Amino acid sequence: MLHALTGPLAAAGVSIFALSTYDTDYLLVPGDAAPTATAALRDAGHDVESH
Repeated sequence: MLHALTGPLAAAGVSIFALSTYDTDYLLVPGDAAPTATAALRDAGHDVESH
C-alpha cells in the first residue's frame, strides 16, 4: 500500500516522512509541497481529503 502512495509522490519530487502503526499508515509532506502531493496522488487515482 505504501508503494502505491509513495511512488507517485517520488515521481513528483515530493519528500515524505512515513509513519506506520498496526492499523494505519501516515504520510507527512512539507506544507509547501501539499498542492503538488495532492495533485500527484489524485492523478494516480487516489481520493485525497484536505483537513
